Amino acid sequence: MRARLTRGGVVFAGLLLLWWLATQTGMPAFLLPTPAAVANALWHNSAYLGWHTLVTSSEIVAGLLLGIVLGAALALAMTLSAGFQRWMMPLVLVSQAIPVFALAPLLVLWFGFGMSAKVAMAVLIIFFPVTSAFFDGLRRVNQDYLDLAQTLGASRYAQLRHVRVMAALPAFGSGLRMAAAVAPIGAIIGEWVGSAEGLGYVMLNANARLQTDICFAALFILVLMTLLLWLTVDALLHRLIVWSPE
Repeated sequence: MRARLTRGGVVFAGLLLLWWLATQTGMPAFLLPTPAAVANALWHNSAYLGWHTLVTSSEIVAGLLLGIVLGAALALAMTLSAGFQRWMMPLVLVSQAIPVFALAPLLVLWFGFGMSAKVAMAVLIIFFPVTSAFFDGLRRVNQDYLDLAQTLGASRYAQLRHVRVMAALPAFGSGLRMAAAVAPIGAIIGEWVGSAEGLGYVMLNANARLQTDICFAALFILVLMTLLLWLTVDALLHRLIVWSPE
């Protein structure tokens, strides 16, 4: 963990240095503010940015949890029923063939400008990696494990619970890590399309007013939120799936 933090700190410091060097080339501040200007915007607008951060984080967490539950449930259902799998898999693939930006205005129209549209957008982005990873893990269980469970008289439900699900948890964990990384995208897209609060709204509003320092401050907070979410999910998975290799 210490080595990972050290590498992350070095990379962050290197990016800050490159950012500062880029601002020394004569580029106007409204196009690229300095790191000091962004830090100043964070400090002087902390209450304003804090409220909108709370809104966006609520949307992200709600979308992540709902997407995980729906994706895992669908993967289990397709594993239990081959007929259901044949009908649902094309729908799952079609849901990813439609560009997310094309659906965002419709979701805002259907669910309104509140939190529901942003959560729905996050669920749409999270749904596929969770379903795909978990379903792939469930159907690629070592057949020797299943044969042994049948020899011991385990029912189909017992095989699913004690063999298939446990063996598929590492693959499910990979899907969760990917979901944690992309979850903020859905919420931000929803806020860009139609919202009066959230970091996406802050970025659009600041961009329209040429307040680039506030726009960068909101983007910096969003990056930190995404990293924190991913690290939290990763730490929980390491504790829950102790038998999975690094």
